Amino acid sequence: MVKNLPQCIGNWSGTQLSRGAAMAEAVVPFAPKSNSKSEAELDRAGQAILGLLHQAASTAEANNQKAIEMAHKLSAQLRAAEDRIRQLEATVRHHVDRADRAEKWLYQISMEIEQKFFGSDNDLPPQNQRR
Repeated sequence: MVKNLPQCIGNWSGTQLSRGAAMAEAVVPFAPKSNSKSEAELDRAGQAILGLLHQAASTAEANNQKAIEMAHKLSAQLRAAEDRIRQLEATVRHHVDRADRAEKWLYQISMEIEQKFFGSDNDLPPQNQRR
């Protein structure tokens, strides 16, 4: 049927064509009339919503960036604190080891003093043993 359309149009007279155009125009009025005011309000509302959406997305992105920066900063501080703790633990171990060595020396020195100056009962000759 579409193949024959140019032939059909070619057979129509000018009056028929103008009447066909008038019929086409007659169909348009059955479409709902556009209310330019309500369409403009709808467009403004849509644009306002999109603007708020973009603003919210920008704010969320900025907050996300701040959170990432803060996480990096806190992570660096945590690593520094952990390093400091390891250093302090090593220092404590060093001082504990020194204190242990000092105690051993003090014990050895006190034993030497006791033996040299006071002598033990076993080292004294039998007549001088304390009773």
